[in-house]
Amino acid sequence: MNVQKTSESGPRRAGAAGNPAPHEVTRLAFEVSRRAEAMGIVDDAPPRDASGIRQLVNRVRRAGIAASAADLINNVETPTPRELADLLTAMVAALEASPAPKFEWTGVMRVFGADDLAPLLNVSVSSLKRYQAGERTTPDDVAARLHFVALVVGDLAGSYNDIGIRRWFTRKRSLLDDRSPASILRNAWDPDDEGPMRVRRLARELVTLSAT
Repeated sequence: MNVQKTSESGPRRAGAAGNPAPHEVTRLAFEVSRRAEAMGIVDDAPPRDASGIRQLVNRVRRAGIAASAADLINNVETPTPRELADLLTAMVAALEASPAPKFEWTGVMRVFGADDLAPLLNVSVSSLKRYQAGERTTPDDVAARLHFVALVVGDLAGSYNDIGIRRWFTRKRSLLDDRSPASILRNAWDPDDEGPMRVRRLARELVTLSAT
């Protein structure tokens, strides 16, 4: 592999550590946007400029996520590409780690009906409807499973429509030992269990393919 050396005092190339290429910022903005949309936080198209990114960041903040990232971008009049890339990278991690059932019930149920979603979350349909309506607080374990499903839906949304996403969950997959994702997401599963992690990796492969 050839490595091009540059002077530390000279200008950096686009895409170098101090100055990411424009498409990298666009990609990261898309990653944040699709997660936030699947979680029910936003429903707009991915932002295309710094102003749009600022609006996206502030909407995510209103959901109680990535407040420090929002403070950073709001305190800089014209953020650099490096600042935007670092901020968006932090937001991707924050969204991945932050169940938000208040928003995610709405986001996930744009795709799934209650009868289809309840078995994936190991709850009864009647309990699901109470959680969705805010009549009962969503338990932490249910919120974690709901968040996981929302993230998988976000991964699949770039390749499938809503019908395709629902069918993806019920089709057997060779990479899951000829089991369907829905058959793995049964009973009191945890997102960190091996089976669900394999389901997420399978969904993430579609993101990689669609980006190439």
